[in-house]
Amino acid sequence: MTYGNEIVADFANQTFAYLEVVEQAHLLTITLNRAEKKNAMNPTLVNELAYALSYAHHQTEIWAVVLAAKGDVFCAGADLKAFMGGDDPKDSTIPTPKEQIIIGDLFRHLHKPCIARVHASVYAGGMLLLGGCTHVIAKDNVFFALPEVKRGLWPMQVMQSLLSIMPPRKVLDWCMRGHSLNAHEALDYGLATQLVQSDIELMSAVDLLVADLFKNSPNAIRMGLQAFDELQSKSSAEAHAYLHTMLMKTVQSQDAMEGIMAFREKRKPVWKNK
Repeated sequence: MTYGNEIVADFANQTFAYLEVVEQAHLLTITLNRAEKKNAMNPTLVNELAYALSYAHHQTEIWAVVLAAKGDVFCAGADLKAFMGGDDPKDSTIPTPKEQIIIGDLFRHLHKPCIARVHASVYAGGMLLLGGCTHVIAKDNVFFALPEVKRGLWPMQVMQSLLSIMPPRKVLDWCMRGHSLNAHEALDYGLATQLVQSDIELMSAVDLLVADLFKNSPNAIRMGLQAFDELQSKSSAEAHAYLHTMLMKTVQSQDAMEGIMAFREKRKPVWKNK
C-alpha cells in the first residue's frame, strides 16, 4: 500500500479536504466530497484516497470498505488542470507520499471487499475506482462514459482495469467509440454487479451485501483476495503450487477452526479475523 502502518496509525486525527470517512462496525465508508468539481480527482483527493485505503488495509478491525460520492456525478475522472499545477489542497493534513500514486493501483492490495455505491454517472478516469472494487451496486438510470478519444486521448489505465472485468472486444470498442454505456449494458458486461431503482434501494442493497459478507470469515476473504491479486503475476505452472500454500495457511487459521467447530455444533461462528 502507499502508506505504511505507522503512518496511518494517526488516521482518526487527520483532516480530509475532499473525503468524508466513517468507521463503524467493521466497515469503513469513504465518500468523495468534491461535488462542486464533479468529484474530479486532483492530487490532494488521490492522496487522501490512498491514505484511507491504506488504513483499511492495515486495520484488522475493518472488514470491508464502501466507496460512495456526493453530488450529481459520482466521479468525472481526473482533474487534469489540477495535476498540471493548479491544485488547491485546502486544509488537508494527509502527508505527501514518497512516491507517485498510480490511481489504477490504489485498490490492488486492499485485500478487503470494496463496494462502490453508485448513485450517479461515472466518467473517464472515474472508471478506475469502479475497476478496483469487488462489487459495484448502481442505480439503473446512471451512465458510464469513456469520452477520452473524442478529446484526442485514450483511457490507458482504465483500459487495463477494465480488461480484467469485461470482454476485451467490448473494452476496445468502448475506448474507440467513446460512447456511454447505460446501467443495463454495464451490468451485462460485468462492470456493474447489481442495479436498483432508487436511492433508498441503493442504500439497502449495499447494507444487505455488507451484512451478507460479514457472515463469513474476514480472514478467509482477505487471504482469498490476496491470492487473487497474486495470481495476476504468476504463470499457470506456478499458480497451483501457490494456491496450495495459501490453502494450507487458510486451513490452519483460527477462523477455519472456528468455522468447522461452529458447523459441527450447529451454531453461528464467531470470527476472530485470524
